[in-house]
Amino acid sequence: MKLCDKCGTLMSPYKHNNKVTLVCPKCGEKTAIEKGASFKITEKINHTLKDTIVVNENTKMTLPTTKIDCPECGHAEAGWWTLQTRSSDEPETRFYRCTKCRNTWREYS
Repeated sequence: MKLCDKCGTLMSPYKHNNKVTLVCPKCGEKTAIEKGASFKITEKINHTLKDTIVVNENTKMTLPTTKIDCPECGHAEAGWWTLQTRSSDEPETRFYRCTKCRNTWREYS
């Protein structure tokens, strides 16, 4: 990890003509990479039991319905619900479940 000397932004590796350099995405500053250096960008997401949504497939659907085509079977009616899956300043995620084949999919706004 290297921060730009000019603006302090995290520099990203960029490959051009079989040469790798670090480039600042904000100001465009370029820095040579030390010989033998390697980069690995990872992100670990920890899920808890609280993140799990329990779906009981045996119960009768009591969701409000709308006219929308199911991507699996093409049926034109599905139940829907919304859930805040991202930060609060972004719109909710809409979930749909086909009333015929019970396929579930989501729609981001």
